[in-house]
Order: sequence, then structure tokens, then C-alpha cells
Amino acid sequence: MAKSKVFKNCLALLLITLVAGFALAVVNEITAKPISEAENKAKMAAYESVFSGVEFEELNSSDKLIKAENDSAPVQNASVDDVLRAVDKNGNTVGYVMSATSSSGYGGDVKIAIGISATDDKITGFKVLSHSETAGLGAKCTEDDFQNQFAGKSAGELSYVKNGAASDSEIDAISGATITSSAVTDAVNAATHFYSTLKEGQQ
Repeated sequence: MAKSKVFKNCLALLLITLVAGFALAVVNEITAKPISEAENKAKMAAYESVFSGVEFEELNSSDKLIKAENDSAPVQNASVDDVLRAVDKNGNTVGYVMSATSSSGYGGDVKIAIGISATDDKITGFKVLSHSETAGLGAKCTEDDFQNQFAGKSAGELSYVKNGAASDSEIDAISGATITSSAVTDAVNAATHFYSTLKEGQQ
């Protein structure tokens, strides 16, 4: 009798587990597409904010090959995640938008979006997409005062300084958050390095 009861309890537990697992799979299937669409919409909105007045296109196969060869190399602890070509109304390439991630933030990954003009090799805009930095310190990387200083900078290697940027290759660090400032700069440099690789590949 005791063995029969144990068997029934185990069978009931197994059935409950199977039903719960199936229900979870169904919910995941239902929500996966809307979540993906929302993430893509947010990404495109960020790209439009860093390079306005253009349309975006996928890279061609040769560009993707260049990307695959260079993604892991540009900057230590940083990599390019996504790249789109920015084109004008006539379909001419006028620049690129991309996202890049640095793994060396104080709280973990710092992901940014950046636009670069192929006309003058200048950064058209910059935005922090996600981070886990400390509130009131590293989290200030999302504030306009910090983000706006990247626009107009030459798309070369940037560095951060603590006492006021004095050249086109410098940005002001966030006060009390040099680790975050360094992570953001690494991500930007990964993107600008990759941009130069794209341009070389088209020559």
C-alpha cells in the first residue's frame, strides 16, 4: 500500500512537472517574437538618434567577412556587436552605425551605439544602450553632458582625461567613475577601429 502511494505521488509530481514545462514553453513561444521585435525597435531608435536623416542597410557579404576577421581584435575587452550601413536617399553610403560592448565596466558590460560619417570621418552621435554601473557615479554615462561630447570627434582612437579635454582625441571622464569612462572609451575605440577597417576594405 505504501509503495503504491509513493508511486502515485511520484507520478503526480511528474505530470505536474511536464504540464508546467509545457506551459512555460508555450508562454516563451508566444512572448519571444514580441520581445525580439521590441528590442529591434529600440535598437533602430538608438541608431536613428546617433545618425539622423539616413536609412540603414545590411552589410554585404564581403563586409561581413571583414567583420568576422576583426571583431575580436580591435580593443582588448571590447568588441563590435552589430553594424549597419547608413545610406542617403540615392542609396549612397554616407557612413555606418554600430553597437559595441566593453566588458570592463565597474558593474559589467557597457554597450554603446555610435554613428560615424564617411564624409568627414567624424562621430555623428553616441548613446549608451545598457550598463550596470553605480547609480550617481558610473550611471552618469547616460547623461547628456557626457554623451554629447562624442559627437563631432574624429573617428580615431579616443582617450579620457580627468582635468578637461584639450584635444579632439580626448573626452572628459565622469567624475569619480574612471573605470566606467575607460569602458565607454574602449567600446568607442572598438567601433572606430572597425570603421577604419571597413573603409580600408572598400578602397
